[in-house]
Amino acid sequence: MSYTNHIKAGWDEYRRSLRPTDRVVLDRLLEYAQLHTDPSTVHKPLFVETPTLISILIEQQTQIDDLVDRLDHLEDDLNDQG
Repeated sequence: MSYTNHIKAGWDEYRRSLRPTDRVVLDRLLEYAQLHTDPSTVHKPLFVETPTLISILIEQQTQIDDLVDRLDHLEDDLNDQG
């Protein structure tokens, strides 16, 4: 099992407890983590605070996604007007 798959497996229980929309965000964050697998291999074991930090990241990513959607709609509206 690769290091990244091992990390994903460690988050399975946490992932199952999330709302479905948050699972999608967590999956995306874990995909981002794959881009940094080399530095991750030297990381110490997970700390107790890690789930809290991941929850914060999920919420921030959700808010970013919402803002991007709103911006896309605004741009579409502006393009339709002129």
